[in-house]
Amino acid sequence: MAEAAPNAQLRAWRESKNLTRAELAKMVILSKSGIRHKLACDEERIRRWEAGEVRWPREPYRQAIAEITHLNPEDLGFIPNRRGPQPAAPQPMDNEVRRREFVGLTGAALFTAVIGASDEPPGISNHLETLATVLVDYSTPMNGPIDLTTLSAAVVAAKQNYQACRYTQVTAALPKLLRSLRAACTQLTGDEQLRAHTLSAEAHHVAASILLKQEDKGLAWLAADRSVQAAYASQSTLMIGSSSRIITHALMDGGHHRAATDTTRAAAVRMDAAMRNPTPDELSIYGSLLLRGAIAAAHSGERHNIAELLDEATDAGDRLGHDGNHMWTAFGPNNVLCHRVNIALRLGDAGTAIDYARQVEIDKLPINERKATLLLDTSSAFLMYGKHQQALDILRAAEQIAPEEVTGRAAAHRLVSDILATAPISVRREAREYAESLGVRA
Repeated sequence: MAEAAPNAQLRAWRESKNLTRAELAKMVILSKSGIRHKLACDEERIRRWEAGEVRWPREPYRQAIAEITHLNPEDLGFIPNRRGPQPAAPQPMDNEVRRREFVGLTGAALFTAVIGASDEPPGISNHLETLATVLVDYSTPMNGPIDLTTLSAAVVAAKQNYQACRYTQVTAALPKLLRSLRAACTQLTGDEQLRAHTLSAEAHHVAASILLKQEDKGLAWLAADRSVQAAYASQSTLMIGSSSRIITHALMDGGHHRAATDTTRAAAVRMDAAMRNPTPDELSIYGSLLLRGAIAAAHSGERHNIAELLDEATDAGDRLGHDGNHMWTAFGPNNVLCHRVNIALRLGDAGTAIDYARQVEIDKLPINERKATLLLDTSSAFLMYGKHQQALDILRAAEQIAPEEVTGRAAAHRLVSDILATAPISVRREAREYAESLGVRA
């Protein structure tokens, strides 16, 4: 096969601006798309682009390049791919590779305590169309028998399955559950109706969380709004605070970071004013709101707000005194550290993110979703730091703890692709085999 022709236009643009490859890579990371998609970029990636080894970068990178150069990718010499036959499914990876010792985070013994074998789950997309149909159904529900005890158990199961990262299972169950809860909210009266609204707020919260992970912004916003409306209808201060978290998440996902910060801060202030002798539920919702606000502030680079909100959340975690799962928040001192990892990463400080990750007692985090998120953030930090082997090993740990968090999410696939695209020769083959096992192409 003939060697690809050098991409002279991109190199010429870079040299016309007196930029080194390292400086251009940094510009990609700090571009609007780079920050939004947490892109990784280094001199090797720029070299591959300029050498024509990558003829058509993936969408977030193309957008970042356009933002930096104010030129279309085609004008810089990139050539759109023509889709060809898909590669054959790879053979399963050797178990010995799976047992590679993880180093550089919190120690092998700690990872061993949380990693267990899991079967690869089916895809989630089969159930999303049904969920979409239910969310946009405004017809009057049919009358019929309503059992709040059964509905409550179903909501608990949905919450538990979500936090265990069994996303396909919970998405399959949500359409029927949401229909039943809608009927309950319409037909019941008095305290039973308030209870139905509470359950509806929680179920729609789960739906919005699933859709945000699937990057379906429109439906996620609709589900989040339904959660907030049901929370207010329930007249429960705790539920209003809880649902404020998911509406804030939806605001952030839509790029409305200042609105998200203001929303969470206002909700936290209302809760703080109402708390006298706070219960674990109240402290957990309050602390979680502060953490969500800190993440939103990090998107806007508001360092003063970040520090203030994190300090208040740390105080709430210390008052709670443990990592629990009150009101399904997984809040506690270690959860606060997880958010510090994420915020340091968003601010481009990989070293600080890794330092915070080393402080997390991962076996004290109460849910797999939080453990997997921590590991994915730490993998991203090691990649940003240029430590590809550690990034790959930690990514594998996340997959074994929560398979669907890695196999079923575009964000995780982008991380795999970034590791592969920038990996040194010593790691490239292993990274390629792992990427192929997930169906990820560079």
